[in-house]
Amino acid sequence: MFRSCLLVRLLLSLLLAAGCDVTGEEVDKKPNFVLIMVDDLGIGDVGCYGNDTIRTPNIDRLASEGVKLTQHIAAAPLCTPSRAAFMTGRYAVRSGLGSTGYVQVLLFLGGSGGLPSSETTFAKRLQQQGYTTGLVGKWHLGVNCEHRGDHCHHPNQHGFSYYYGLPFTLVNDCVPGEGTNILRNLQHMLRNLTMLLGIGLLTLVCVRLFGLFEVSLWIVVVVFLISILATAVWYIPFKLLPTWNCIIMRNQEVIEQPMTVETLPQRLLGEAENFIKRNADHPFLLFFSLAHIHTPLFKTPAFAGKSHHGRYGDNMEEMDWIVGKITDTVDSLGLSNNTLIYFTSDHGGHLEDSDTRIGQKGGWNSIYKGGKAMGGWEGGIRVPGIFRWPGRLAAGRVVDEPTSLMDLYPTVKYLAQDTHPDRHLDGYNLMPLLEGKVERSKHEFMFHYCGVYLNAVRWHPPGSDSIFKIHFFTPNFSPPGAGGCYDTKICLCHGEHVTHHNPPLVYDLFHDPSESRPLTPETEPRYAEILEETAKSVERHQSTLTDSDSHEHSTSSQMTWQKILWRPWLQPCCGTFPFCACKEKETHV
Repeated sequence: MFRSCLLVRLLLSLLLAAGCDVTGEEVDKKPNFVLIMVDDLGIGDVGCYGNDTIRTPNIDRLASEGVKLTQHIAAAPLCTPSRAAFMTGRYAVRSGLGSTGYVQVLLFLGGSGGLPSSETTFAKRLQQQGYTTGLVGKWHLGVNCEHRGDHCHHPNQHGFSYYYGLPFTLVNDCVPGEGTNILRNLQHMLRNLTMLLGIGLLTLVCVRLFGLFEVSLWIVVVVFLISILATAVWYIPFKLLPTWNCIIMRNQEVIEQPMTVETLPQRLLGEAENFIKRNADHPFLLFFSLAHIHTPLFKTPAFAGKSHHGRYGDNMEEMDWIVGKITDTVDSLGLSNNTLIYFTSDHGGHLEDSDTRIGQKGGWNSIYKGGKAMGGWEGGIRVPGIFRWPGRLAAGRVVDEPTSLMDLYPTVKYLAQDTHPDRHLDGYNLMPLLEGKVERSKHEFMFHYCGVYLNAVRWHPPGSDSIFKIHFFTPNFSPPGAGGCYDTKICLCHGEHVTHHNPPLVYDLFHDPSESRPLTPETEPRYAEILEETAKSVERHQSTLTDSDSHEHSTSSQMTWQKILWRPWLQPCCGTFPFCACKEKETHV
């Protein structure tokens, strides 16, 4: 009897110990992350943000089952700098990806600019914590530095264990008949110069042949060689852009060049789903960077003509379906309670993108002024922000406080239990705000850049609902009276393209979210305090820009002409350069 009691006690002790171990494992289990970023999505195009004519049930479901941020801010109104800030948790000016002039994003895969190896991404931090990390879709942060194949800027070098997608971005050049996005004015100038040289050469040859007057043979030869050179400078980089920029890579191998755009959405979705399935048994991070809604717009038969807003609406509803498929994959594998799904856009919609054939091809930014590439105007930087995590976040919660895409880095780092020291970060851990443990955002101030130029500052004073926005300069819209830069198709940040304001323009976004009624000393009692406090914040912010960060002292800007322009020895190629051509043979599982 005594032995039986001892045996029972021993068995109970072992069971309790095993139960404690299981509970401990469950508590300590690191979460998975599925980060979904849409390209050029207007905040007004999503149902849960007020659109009642475009159907987005799957995105709306994420919001109803999670937390919706109403003041989620991109660090820049354009792809390259916004994505750099998102990846690193730091303003793009710190990594040399702010522009000083005409070119504001990376333009060629054969350029040497990109996200420097000195920068650290959230993927690299999680990789060091034992996570399997993957990026499916758009990158647009460079590939090579000094020679083809060094892959210094490639996703694999920035913490992503697996990569499949577009190392550049989707542009009109990728689809015949859609025109060009890349240095359109320069292309026209070089083409006209080539034509003039050709006409001049033909004239000299005719004059010499018919003996109208004496023309030296060496002059004809020199003009001929100059004509050949001019034609090469124009034709090779620009007319072959579909081959140079429109490619698909798997890890560091080019697997399709040029890519078949028609099947791209299905392939990206399949790769994202397969990555989740392959890694369901251990912690993973997937950054699913969609090619939607950037132009050229897709013409997928299953969605063509189904929306109330033409091809743009069709693309929106296709994108929403893709989001639903990813969510269903997570749920079907039983991962939902331990997986944080995040949905956002890299910046606002492109208002000026339209034509008579298709109509409006860019997004709608709701009541907010401006859009893509318009500096600190709200329409270009206020984006959807949705977090869904049934095991951790309360469903249906809405947060109206200022938050940033840069907050993802410290949030993901915190949840992955990464406590190692880091560089200066501009984002903050969002979990206390998302879980309702605090009511106020840590972003008392936010800084809005247009290229390397500080365009505007946002101030959310303690104890106040007001959110003041101070604009130091604004882009010049064209034609006069328009709501965007329709003459140039995209706004610029320098010289004659902007108007500086002294004193600055001041708005209260809480009472005037459309930024239509500038405050004055007569209408705002705190006017002088607003200018004083923001001036102090700018001084503190600029003091954090070390010599290696600051555009005034840096020698490592990634956005110079030297780094942006195409160079053949840097061009990714799947064959023997310049005969680059291949097609993806099978779906990777």
